[in-house]
Amino acid sequence: MSNVVVLDNGGGFIKAGQGGERNPAVVIPNILYRPLTSKKFLHPTTTFSSSPDDLTSAAIRRPIDRGYLINPDLQRDIWSHLFTSLLHVTPSSSSLLLTEPLFSLPSIQRSTDELVFEDFGFSSLVVADSPSLVHLYETSCRPCGLVSEAQCSLVVDCGFSFTQAAPVFQNITLNYGVKRIDLGGKALTNYLKELVSYRAINVMDETLLMDDVKEKLCFVSLDVERDLQFARKHGKDNLFRCTYVLPDGVTHTKGYVKDPEAAKRHLALTDGASPSEAIETKNETDQLGVMDKTAERKRVDLTKNEFDLTNERFLVPEMIFQPADLGMNEAGLAECIVRAVNACHPYLHPVLYKSIILTGGSTLFPRFVERLEKDLRPLVPDDYQVNITTQEDPILGVWRGGSLLASSPDYELMRVTKAEYEELGSARCRRRFFR
Repeated sequence: MSNVVVLDNGGGFIKAGQGGERNPAVVIPNILYRPLTSKKFLHPTTTFSSSPDDLTSAAIRRPIDRGYLINPDLQRDIWSHLFTSLLHVTPSSSSLLLTEPLFSLPSIQRSTDELVFEDFGFSSLVVADSPSLVHLYETSCRPCGLVSEAQCSLVVDCGFSFTQAAPVFQNITLNYGVKRIDLGGKALTNYLKELVSYRAINVMDETLLMDDVKEKLCFVSLDVERDLQFARKHGKDNLFRCTYVLPDGVTHTKGYVKDPEAAKRHLALTDGASPSEAIETKNETDQLGVMDKTAERKRVDLTKNEFDLTNERFLVPEMIFQPADLGMNEAGLAECIVRAVNACHPYLHPVLYKSIILTGGSTLFPRFVERLEKDLRPLVPDDYQVNITTQEDPILGVWRGGSLLASSPDYELMRVTKAEYEELGSARCRRRFFR
């Protein structure tokens, strides 16, 4: 097919574009939103970070929950705007490569097929899962690497709706080895909203705003007990305290970090550093540019509505590594990886541990890789090496793998045409995607 639309339909963002391209043409939130100034729900045309609209207390509707499609009518509305106004494609003369989560129910698969063939009228369809596409992209980026030579990897996807560890062998996801945690970016944002609402001001209706707070200020702790001690300190001894200024709807419609340099002071902490060593490092850092920062703070309007964050900054990402500490009956990410590897043949164990690939937006937290390796190393046999690789762009990695697949000769053999769907039905056609 010369015209293939690649659609990574995530719970948080939609990434869409033409097959064969390096980057998607469109990246938009997979939602409809209604600002306070509007009476109807609107379509996002860009990411909210670059949108000029005031999104304070905006109502949100999502077609996907926990990774699965729950509202086909809403998804049809979003896709219609995407194909018509943003991508400007003609579905009847185009093929669609669509990502779908593993273990999707047959009823959800039928709803998806009806959207593709009956509502939009695409000429053909290929459904792929994200771990296999990530593996495909990594093998193309590193043709001489271990993943390409062994044709085996363990893809750890920390996305918006969930986190999963999926072993991939010869570009086929081993379903029996996939382990999933029902924790993702959405759960982290909700937990941050609860913490800030309890300790400072009510932000339970500010989902989009707290997403921005999470992305700008949260980080992964390498030593939680030590960092909790720091978070109890007052004044300048607290390395984690930073202030986030809320939008006022007049002079600025976006929230922002009051002192971006102060928000980065936690990076001075090294693994195993004592409190006294960390404070000495902090003092050396603070001596640079003190006068400039003082003048800058004087220019800040202190009447703005704002709140402080301390231990919330690292306790929120901590959910991924220790969900049991927060009362959730879930395994941590390191244990999830070990269970996924142990479910595979023993001959694959050393290769899987040496070829762990991280993808998904939640892996962008600072020091995520270091913490995962620190938690994983004690659980892995001593004679196995642990090698963790982060994708160049964890958010676009799945789409880029789909773009490669769409431009490969194998795509013609995998696709299901509209005529085959009308003749055989959804269930029969779906068998082609189970290789």
